[in-house]
Amino acid sequence: MRKLVLELLGYGLASAVALAVDVAALEALVKLAGWHYLAAASVSFIAGGIVAYLLSVRFVFRFRQMDDHALELSCFVGLGVVGLAVNAALMFMAVTWAGLQLFTAKLLAALFTFATNFVLRRQMLFTPARRVCE
Repeated sequence: MRKLVLELLGYGLASAVALAVDVAALEALVKLAGWHYLAAASVSFIAGGIVAYLLSVRFVFRFRQMDDHALELSCFVGLGVVGLAVNAALMFMAVTWAGLQLFTAKLLAALFTFATNFVLRRQMLFTPARRVCE
């Protein structure tokens, strides 16, 4: 249980840094580059995902199922696509249906995305279990 709590806290910190990158990129793409918020949210989410991967494998998860780090990154990003779908759907609902401001919608979406990504990535990539992506 202690290991799980430490991983959750570490992943939370890594995700906070990744979220800062995500939000900064989202703001820049929407306000400076004039992108539509959903396209910008997708690109910024991927940038944040790369940061989350680098921090996760360096500081959070001690067990790694894969020796091939390129494959591991691919699986990490692939699992992030599920999070991306959650993120985009929640952003759409929050902005379009609920009328929330972009930043508020992003924070709401980030909470659900965090939970989805932690569970999927921990279970499929960073615990001693069967190899899912190989």
